[in-house]
Amino acid sequence: MKRHTLYIGSLLTGLTMLAGACSQTIDESNLYTATGQTVEQFISSDSTLTSFNYILQRVGLDRMMDSYGQYTCYAPSNQGVAEYIDSLYNDPEATIAHNGMTANSLEGLSDSLCNDIARYHLANGLYSILEMGGSGTTVSTMLGRSISTSVDKEGNTVLNGSAVITNEDIEVTNGYVQKVNKVVPKTSRVLGDVFERLKDYTIFNEALRRTGLADSIAKTRKNHKNSAGEYGYDRLTGSNTQDTDGKTLYCPTECKVGFTVFAESDDVMRKNGINSFDDLVAYANKVYGGAASWYDVIDETGKKVSTSNDYTNRFNALNMFVAYHILYAGMAQDQLVFEKKAGVPISTSKWNYCNGGEPYDYYETMLPHTLLKIWEPDQGRTLYINRWKLNNTLTDGVGTYGSDAMHPIMRQGVRIERKDISALNGYIHPIDGMLVYDENVPKGVLNERVRLDATTFLPEFENNGFRYMLMNEVSALNGGGSGARIAFPLDYFDNVKVFDKTTQLRYNVKGDYRAYQADAFQGWGQNYDLAVKLPSMPSGLYEFRLFYSPMGHGGMMQFYWGTHPNVQSMTALSIPLDVRVNADDPSIGWTAFYNEDDQGIASDEALHNRGYMRAPYSFQGHPGDDGDLTKDKNCRGDNTVTLRRVLGRIQIKQSEDFWFRFKNVINDDPELKWQLDFVEFVPVSVVDNDRYSEDWY
Repeated sequence: MKRHTLYIGSLLTGLTMLAGACSQTIDESNLYTATGQTVEQFISSDSTLTSFNYILQRVGLDRMMDSYGQYTCYAPSNQGVAEYIDSLYNDPEATIAHNGMTANSLEGLSDSLCNDIARYHLANGLYSILEMGGSGTTVSTMLGRSISTSVDKEGNTVLNGSAVITNEDIEVTNGYVQKVNKVVPKTSRVLGDVFERLKDYTIFNEALRRTGLADSIAKTRKNHKNSAGEYGYDRLTGSNTQDTDGKTLYCPTECKVGFTVFAESDDVMRKNGINSFDDLVAYANKVYGGAASWYDVIDETGKKVSTSNDYTNRFNALNMFVAYHILYAGMAQDQLVFEKKAGVPISTSKWNYCNGGEPYDYYETMLPHTLLKIWEPDQGRTLYINRWKLNNTLTDGVGTYGSDAMHPIMRQGVRIERKDISALNGYIHPIDGMLVYDENVPKGVLNERVRLDATTFLPEFENNGFRYMLMNEVSALNGGGSGARIAFPLDYFDNVKVFDKTTQLRYNVKGDYRAYQADAFQGWGQNYDLAVKLPSMPSGLYEFRLFYSPMGHGGMMQFYWGTHPNVQSMTALSIPLDVRVNADDPSIGWTAFYNEDDQGIASDEALHNRGYMRAPYSFQGHPGDDGDLTKDKNCRGDNTVTLRRVLGRIQIKQSEDFWFRFKNVINDDPELKWQLDFVEFVPVSVVDNDRYSEDWY
């Protein structure tokens, strides 16, 4: 996860960074100038960086690096640039002769190559060595492609596993210069082509090819046509691109597509008795051949799992095995959960977790209607897929996760190696065990309160780098305008259906929001009306909940659900929710649990009976929130801003889609707001458990 805060001598406050838009004057007290030079002035004065400076000048980015702002520049040495030029010119796999170069020289670079090189080495925001260390981070560059950082055995910070930072944290008036020994490598190959070149993944690669799923992960962007017949999106006009304070919002005009693939190496396969493609077929047939008993999609649709050699059949056992390894969102390893970061000060590493809250997220896979869970337990540095702890989200205590005795580890989970293998359209992550959707996933892993953040089930947020953006980055995208929000075309998201065209789609980027993971999908409109497709759950009866913020401009919402985005076929959920009503209003009945002798047990029950719940105990208002996190500075204890609304009990079939609609039912205010931060699906076995209670987290 990206974090941008400068720590030199003393701490640059989180507030300064979150408001880090371009300004007309340099605030030198915050930038800690050491050289008194801008990025461009430093580079132009360094004799070892003349080649990179030439590249910047060719595309006019030298002027930007000489202007106000906050940038990190990864400046490759002259020797590194020369080696990269030689590799481009003599590339035996180039689709265009010499990659379009006219000569094996600096001057022989095309303008487009210069643009790619320059922008891939520049980032909006400040990345110090401290923030890039530990288990690494992901840097969003001006090219729109990410760089992954890591630390080698000698303690050097390395970019994309190759380029070493040789001179670090050079402070200039408008950011950092990080000198590197070579041009940071990037690939133009899609995921399937990257697999072809991985020598240690031959069995998985053959399965990916023979199932046809390599073709399914070849796409790089949506082929959407705008009103001019060109690929892209119409930029919203008029008030739709204006924030409530009149500032212009950034609005994307293209949409990238990406994927994450978890893959077992040949060595991991061998450790599990799989030495060939045929062995993997036999393994998949064994695991998935009898799937009808627990994979509800099979029973509910009348489909049968095939064990034939038609591996392209989506319900062929091998195809099912591979498909469950693929997510629709391309994420580096530090983006898989909203994680904390070891070795970085609390104000940037902790974000809004508190009281022992642990990072986890759920994602849809290419195996139809299935989820997998990624969990970073114990606030550690290890990521697991489908780790199963018995009675998870239940407790035998008050204000705790509960005793270890009631939470034995039933399955350790498949460990994700801390390594990014990047492609043009996503990432490959090595895993240390066999990943399967067996009966323990629906009956164990997912038999808990499932909390789904909007940025995880709308993959456009991850694929286009929005999920982890901060305000200073967004401000840089719109020329120094508002950085608090991003605006979206109404047809930008595949899983969002807008029924009233006056509805406005917005995203509150990471900031001072009392919201899960410090951000929120939201929007405006006097008559907003839209539906969002939520991930499929294992078949069963669930209590369905919505997290929301009571606010004067929230209006009154009526909620519906259905299996199709058709308003006539949807069923109303509960009565309309008046978001303008304060949490401590008698109709809701919020109270300060920490002032009650039983810590809120009785009032929790009373709230639930009225259709409400306190917000979770596991996260606070925003990074660095002051106060007692066990009392009033977590979202459970903050009475003015967050609640959960219990929308009812719903019988769900795994084979069916779930569309969630929210519509404003009053029209006396042109600036009413809707918000979708997270939803919860809670099995009734958790809600009505007669032995344990649902935990506060």
